[in-house]
Amino acid sequence: MKRHKKNRKRQQKPSRKPTAAPMQADEKSETSSRRAFLRRFRNSGIAMLVVGSGGWLAVRDVQATMREHDLSRIGNGMPTVVQIHDPECPTCVALQREARDAVCEVGEAQVQFLVANIRTSKGRALAQAHGVAHVTLLLLDGDGKRQGVLTGLRRREELVNTFHGHAARYGQKPTG
Repeated sequence: MKRHKKNRKRQQKPSRKPTAAPMQADEKSETSSRRAFLRRFRNSGIAMLVVGSGGWLAVRDVQATMREHDLSRIGNGMPTVVQIHDPECPTCVALQREARDAVCEVGEAQVQFLVANIRTSKGRALAQAHGVAHVTLLLLDGDGKRQGVLTGLRRREELVNTFHGHAARYGQKPTG
């Protein structure tokens, strides 16, 4: 005859995991405070990196804007494009974006880009001296003499061609 196995419930064996002695209160606070310190140290480092990078970018942007608005650079020997600009005019802002992109493509070593804000006395005086209104680009030679005027919004491609021609005509000729 066949033997029938009896369904027996397995008994759980006692676990053989090593048991550590329970930590005392002093050890717990020391470990958690060390972890908390390291966590704060890491988070502070990340925060400083983010804030520092943002600050560096902001400073670079402010310096570039200050350099763009320095009208004393006109006549320094380099062909110059000056935008007569009203910061509250959306067409002026669009022209500024296109002109900046075009100057970057041509190369800032070939043509310098300046902005004459008509809301300032110097910018307004420059616009009046040349008899132009906002949404205008003045093309000046290395001596600061007006060689051309572009009025109205222009596409970047058109500005690149114009700026290349301006740099070729009025740029510094290599000596030798």
